[in-house]
Amino acid sequence: MNYNVTILIILDAVLAVAALFLAAVVRFGYAEVYNKLFDSDTIYTTIIFIVVMLFSAHLMEVYDLSKNVKKREISINILFGAVTSFFLLSVVYYLDPGVMLGRGVLVISLCVFALLQFCCHVLFLLGKNNYRFSQRVLVLGTGVLAAQIGALISATKRNLTLAGYSSCCLGSLEKNDTKTAPLDVPQDMILGNCDELLDTALRVQAEVIVVALSERRGVFPLSDVLRCKLNGIQIMDAPTFYELAMGKLMLESITPGWFIFSSGFRRTTIFSIFKRAIDIVLSCIGLLLTLPFFPLIALAIKLDSPGPVFFRQERVSMREKLFVLYKFRTMRQDAEKGTGAIWAEKNDPRVTTLGRFFRGSRIDEIPQLINVLKGDMSFVGPRPERPEFVEKLKLVIPYYSKRHLIKPGLTGWAQVRYPYGSSVEDAVEKLRYDLYYIKNICPFLDTLIFFETIKVVLFGFGGR
Repeated sequence: MNYNVTILIILDAVLAVAALFLAAVVRFGYAEVYNKLFDSDTIYTTIIFIVVMLFSAHLMEVYDLSKNVKKREISINILFGAVTSFFLLSVVYYLDPGVMLGRGVLVISLCVFALLQFCCHVLFLLGKNNYRFSQRVLVLGTGVLAAQIGALISATKRNLTLAGYSSCCLGSLEKNDTKTAPLDVPQDMILGNCDELLDTALRVQAEVIVVALSERRGVFPLSDVLRCKLNGIQIMDAPTFYELAMGKLMLESITPGWFIFSSGFRRTTIFSIFKRAIDIVLSCIGLLLTLPFFPLIALAIKLDSPGPVFFRQERVSMREKLFVLYKFRTMRQDAEKGTGAIWAEKNDPRVTTLGRFFRGSRIDEIPQLINVLKGDMSFVGPRPERPEFVEKLKLVIPYYSKRHLIKPGLTGWAQVRYPYGSSVEDAVEKLRYDLYYIKNICPFLDTLIFFETIKVVLFGFGGR
């Protein structure tokens, strides 16, 4: 989770409270508002207001820092967020009139919040783009990996600035024999070598040093890096920095030792019980809301094409156990009779007319709530893959089996961050996100994925 986004969400929550308080004071006066400030009804109403405001802002991509790079984009998204909040709060007040904001408080609070939010986000944008407030990064290395990290820093929307590179001589097997490290970065950006690493870091005011040595045969400059560490400069290896900046793992530069000594990959018993309880609650709610529509969906499928209503297929679950996954059928009957197991593709001819709509709207995924309720799947996790594909991918993709350390999910980090994949290259990219999720699994990340999934479903991203 991007720290900048977290800061903005917290600020917006505070602004929502302030806007609601100011609107109530304008309409009712300070004395009346103060007397009811700590009532349970007031607190409940405030929480509802905050949740809806933050959800609407998220839905309208107010927190997408890669898109909100100008004041115009910020103002448009905030305006759409305010309008969305109005309609969502109207629905909430219809369902529960007890939390209704009367006498114009709703409109005033929305206007005040939108104004405060715009000012806050613009100031945040100006501060983020100002080099004085950015975190300066010095890259140790001049090879391919260093060039990749440098390009990442230059392209990322986070408040990072590339200070330059520090070269490192490589020792050969012969005593006292050294050679120059490979050079894949701009010559004018090389500020010194590892022997003067601390002096270089202090000169360019680097707060972070990323160790990105492509060549592993040389002697690691331990003493120089240690001096930097003891002088308050943060030291990161390239995979860890990549993870923080991109929200996925750098598979090609990860070793088994990195998995062993890196933080994360922890799942406590309490968290597992809590996650399973949430799965049961959400799947029950989902089935109760959608079961009345099952007969209509079944009739539509039957009228569209001959064949069964439900599609059953073996998938791989936690610890590579097999289970039967349920979906509404979207392909013609016996679609793989002549081809065997193959990936779905864009404009797949096997998909029926109704099936295209079901896939785009995710209606075909609804029966998987049964799998969640049974315990075959979780609500959030890596998407379950077919055993035929798993066996092939395990042979060509390092660490692919690690995605089966937890239950597969109805939705996941890869699904909300990467479009539908239908190749080995796509499987590699999705594995980066899946392993990031497994490493950083927590209730906060699950909640973020849940809200991102709602946005994906509403706007139809990624389906095939």
